[in-house]
Amino acid sequence: MKEVIRTIEELVSIPSPTGSTKEAITYVEKRLVAEGITYRKLEKGAILATLPGASTRTRLLTAHVDTLGAMVKEILPTGRLRLSQLGGYAWTAIEGENCLIHKMDGQTISGTIVFHHSSVHTSRETNKTERSADNIEVRLDIRSTTAEETRVAGIEVGDIVTFDPRFLYTETGFVKSRHLDDKASVALLLELIKEWKTIELPHTVQILISNYEEVGFGGNAGFTEEVAEYIAVDMGALGEGQHSDEFTVSICAKDGSGPYDLALRHQLTRLAQRNSIPYKVDIYPFYSSDASAAVSAGHDVRHGLFGPGIESSHSYERTHETSLQATYDLLHAYVKEPMVDEDTV
Repeated sequence: MKEVIRTIEELVSIPSPTGSTKEAITYVEKRLVAEGITYRKLEKGAILATLPGASTRTRLLTAHVDTLGAMVKEILPTGRLRLSQLGGYAWTAIEGENCLIHKMDGQTISGTIVFHHSSVHTSRETNKTERSADNIEVRLDIRSTTAEETRVAGIEVGDIVTFDPRFLYTETGFVKSRHLDDKASVALLLELIKEWKTIELPHTVQILISNYEEVGFGGNAGFTEEVAEYIAVDMGALGEGQHSDEFTVSICAKDGSGPYDLALRHQLTRLAQRNSIPYKVDIYPFYSSDASAAVSAGHDVRHGLFGPGIESSHSYERTHETSLQATYDLLHAYVKEPMVDEDTV
């Protein structure tokens, strides 16, 4: 897990909100080149890598490098910024976070995301007002008190805003960071490739590193017709009423898009049982994945979803190394197993 966690740290330190993922994709390309893995870059900017197997009937595994972020929507008369979200999250999840504004010239200016009436010493509204796009703003770390001064500094509407990941790996095995969704899964696949390239796989495996998952169309195109099974390696969403936890691999039975393939899900469950991999089966009510996007786009594939359990999803997230290990082990067991061809469940 040390290598996996090191890769997670490297990935989350690369800003890559939806729509601005070039640097993260370049990181993935360099890793694939270093391992001698064949890949191609798709028109939307995603990466499709191929590991040949005994059968050309193909499994696809996908994880996404795009994360939550924001875009400058408005430059206020005070020189501060209003934001438009990239991906879906509560405004309270980013209040108080340090951020970077990525200017068109490639330079950045730092700032902090704050509530308009952030000081309890000057406003009675601080504790009473619901946070929204109308009252959350960016306080810039430059001397600017007017919109014109901010524009002179090179900031303009449409500039990308990224959040400080605040990565931390604790002595007790917890990994805390923004953007574990889904860079933890990308790290797992990049590390597993090292093993998979040395073994005989029963089926060809394609690995799709997508870059538009957070807005719903990341993994819905670009893979070959030979793909019969499509697995999204993505987080298990934890919370009240959920079965998953931070110490097991979470296998999704159903999410907001509908049920996942039952025979494939049963195969994953049996593999976990047979290999003594700690797991939980769960339903994510307000969730969808690249696998569901592919099915919605009309692809005739069996689709499934599993991944590490992530606490406080789309906020300051946390998982545990045991959950990463369980996901790693289930992925490894899955690619070595023949496909389930029968329709029985």
